Amino acid sequence: MRWKDRERSTNVEDRRRMPAKRGIIGGGIGTVILVLVGLYFGVDPSMLMQAVDQSTHPSVEQEQPPASDEMSQFVSVVLADTEKTWHEIFSRSGKTYEEPKLVLFTGAVDSACGFAQAAMGPFYCPGDQKVYVDLSFYEDMKARFQAPGDFAQAYVIAHEVGHHVQNLLGILGKTHETMQRVSKSEANRLSVKMELQADCFAGVWGYHADTARNILESGDLEEALGAASAIGDDRIMKQSSGTIVPDAFTHGTSEQRVRWFRRGFESGDPGRCDTFREANL
Repeated sequence: MRWKDRERSTNVEDRRRMPAKRGIIGGGIGTVILVLVGLYFGVDPSMLMQAVDQSTHPSVEQEQPPASDEMSQFVSVVLADTEKTWHEIFSRSGKTYEEPKLVLFTGAVDSACGFAQAAMGPFYCPGDQKVYVDLSFYEDMKARFQAPGDFAQAYVIAHEVGHHVQNLLGILGKTHETMQRVSKSEANRLSVKMELQADCFAGVWGYHADTARNILESGDLEEALGAASAIGDDRIMKQSSGTIVPDAFTHGTSEQRVRWFRRGFESGDPGRCDTFREANL
């Protein structure tokens, strides 16, 4: 991926040297999002909720960032590119794109959605319109998910920005409100639709970034598709427990994630990403 010497975003907030104080996550959207993120990476939700309930514990001291900070530069460049893409797309529809912030943290972080630990993976919080990323996650992508490569890493950021796009369009809030009124299995199905749409939006970004700015090199698309496949619910469940439970899917199968990212990447049209009206995901 051609990213060096490109424009960086001014919306990166570096909290890697800041301690995070444990705080209780209130019920509702914040809790749902963080639990879903835990499920995304094979973390037991009960363990996550137990962790966030321990609000009386002392601050979690974070490690210092490494001397080489190339990854933070990479994240900033990718975020800047998503900003260009979504500004253009929103403008065509007569809308204004509000740029999200991206928070870098180490170990744990406080957000408007509550206290979060790195084990939960990258997440988007609608309460403060920020994407949260612990850069050590990218090592996990290589080691645990066998999904190396810079465009695979960019896909993760673009997916979380996709949730921000959903938030701006009113999709995220409406979906989470509905999820709290329906059965667990139906809420899971809605979650899958929401996550696959974010995958599709990530593909839309990839299309426009490459078409307008020629960012892709040979093998980059395969890296992103490999990452999408590696974090499918079916593959994660098989890896973590050996048992696949379709009713518990919250993000979609490997095949679905690849297909929806590819749909966005091949069309460049966010209108093709309406998973909520799609009969067969």
